Amino acid sequence: MRDFKTDSFAPSGIFPPVKPFRSGRLQVDNLHTLYWEESGNPHGVPVLFLHGGPGAGTAPSHRQFFDPTHYHIVLFDQRGSGKSTPLGEARQNSTQLLIEDIERLREMMGIEEWLIFGGSWGSTLALAYGQAHPQRCSGFILRGIFLGTQAEIDWFLEGMPLFFPGEHAQFVSQIPEVERGDLLGAYMKRLFSDDPVVSLRAAQAWSRYEANCLHLLPRPEVARMFSAACVALGVGRLGAHYFCNKMFLTEGQLINNMDRISHLPAVIIQGRYDVVCPPRTAWQLRQAWPKASFQVVDDAGHAASEPGIASALVTATERFKLTGTL
Repeated sequence: MRDFKTDSFAPSGIFPPVKPFRSGRLQVDNLHTLYWEESGNPHGVPVLFLHGGPGAGTAPSHRQFFDPTHYHIVLFDQRGSGKSTPLGEARQNSTQLLIEDIERLREMMGIEEWLIFGGSWGSTLALAYGQAHPQRCSGFILRGIFLGTQAEIDWFLEGMPLFFPGEHAQFVSQIPEVERGDLLGAYMKRLFSDDPVVSLRAAQAWSRYEANCLHLLPRPEVARMFSAACVALGVGRLGAHYFCNKMFLTEGQLINNMDRISHLPAVIIQGRYDVVCPPRTAWQLRQAWPKASFQVVDDAGHAASEPGIASALVTATERFKLTGTL
């Protein structure tokens, strides 16, 4: 399968490309097999990269937020995402199962604890994993915060058109007018249609909508990348699946359980003009985590590839390298 997520989309100011020193596939049940990789220093400080979406998968540029001479960099594609198989599979796919998968990877690699790095949906999963296994986390670097609440899900479907009306109109245009009262339900019906043409068309529309809202300035090449079947099927199908199941979290769960990880070092990095995950949510997390550093990047939207956000992320990994704190 062609990898459309190339280093041509990598921001400047990050570390040079690095290749994995080990990679493989881990069968986690009778349906799902995960792609995983390790790069950097095999004897270095372990760091786990959690990708967004749900369903977006990892890219080679994701290794480049970390000094490869210092960090033992672990990336994996979550169930149904990227190079994991089956692509876009929603059965046996939940937040709790992803947390179990992370623990399986950690045990397989012989890692005692690791720095957790995640953005967008990756920040959600990072918090959920950390609260389930705080003793396995040395700290958190989080970006573009999403807490999985109903208000945030509603915002994606109904609030983002305040800023991206044309993009939302294209998204809605895939659904007959009579079904638009339940946009999520209408998309679910099409995303999981038995007709692969219908399913792919819906996945591409969902994925393009998200891609077109990621950046402060338009990046049409990113929308084209997200339209590729190997990206869209994961982003579209799993995004809708997790939305329909309220991210497999109880309302307010991540804030309510902050006492489990509030003693750990953390940095929260947020784009001022993030429309996908507005800053209010990051601020809410900051209020529940007084010891966490909090940085708003004034000239950035949502994506980790925004120059200011990429710079802040690298600064955070360098600070943790030098001081062991954030």
